[in-house]
Amino acid sequence: MNGILKSMLSEWFSIGFLNLERITWQSPCEVLQKISEYEAVHPVRNWTDMKRRVGPYRRCFTFTHSSMPGEPLIVLHVGLMQNILGNIQAIVKEVPSSEAEDGNKIKSAIFYSISLTQQGLQGVELGNYLIKRVVKELQGEFSQISEFSSLSPIPGFTKWLFGVFNTQMKELGRTELFLDSECKEITDITGAPAIETLKRLFTSNEWMKSESLVKVLEAPLMRLCAWYLYGEKHRGFALNPVANFHLQNGAVMWRLNWMADTSPRGAAASCGMMVNYRYFLENTSVNSARYLQMKHIEASEQVLNLVSQFKKNSKL
Repeated sequence: MNGILKSMLSEWFSIGFLNLERITWQSPCEVLQKISEYEAVHPVRNWTDMKRRVGPYRRCFTFTHSSMPGEPLIVLHVGLMQNILGNIQAIVKEVPSSEAEDGNKIKSAIFYSISLTQQGLQGVELGNYLIKRVVKELQGEFSQISEFSSLSPIPGFTKWLFGVFNTQMKELGRTELFLDSECKEITDITGAPAIETLKRLFTSNEWMKSESLVKVLEAPLMRLCAWYLYGEKHRGFALNPVANFHLQNGAVMWRLNWMADTSPRGAAASCGMMVNYRYFLENTSVNSARYLQMKHIEASEQVLNLVSQFKKNSKL
């Protein structure tokens, strides 16, 4: 029954029946309200925030279906920038200048949020098609855009990290994820054993307020997160659902960013880290095929270096 329903929904909501719509501040208030409520990645705080997300140097696109007028099926938010950013605050919190949009300043398109609004359509490939359609739309509007990338959250990293901590403490009575020198630095700063301190620290975002802790934790957490994204698998594919989505689309695991989302949500999910999945348009088809058929993850030198450091310094 589940398979039959999924097959029918996939046909009813196939790309040929979907309409691409750009949302602006002039769009119906009811639609803007729904998009604000459906936002699942970076919650919209108020109407001023919503206005900014559909204003200059920003784009918001949705797919709609003729049988569900005024009801967004999936929503994609895009930031138009001079380069690929690695910090979400620069997109959702900083106020763009009030000047008119200058196309000459736009070189990069950053997909910073994609939200499925209808839970019953999970498993129907809408996100993949939406990104491809939006790329064509942006290329038509800004021929000079040369870079397409996501700025993606890493849900599940902190939960995975706790699981590894607990397993190692139970089996070994210690952790082998951190170097002795790193544990010593953490102990010197906090005055308590490193593992007890880490588990306590990561249940809140208090550690982000300490410059010394932020500096000490960068190297170990970056290599652990790189391994989580690149090395942890489910049936041979990336365990992380966001990574799996972009890799299926043919993106490259391009850059891991430290202190990229210091909001309570970002701290709880991924210790503040985010990742850019970059779309090199000429290679997406090949990358997608290699991932789906051979389970090969295309990654940048930065990510592979961090994975190499993990293999050298951490033991799982």
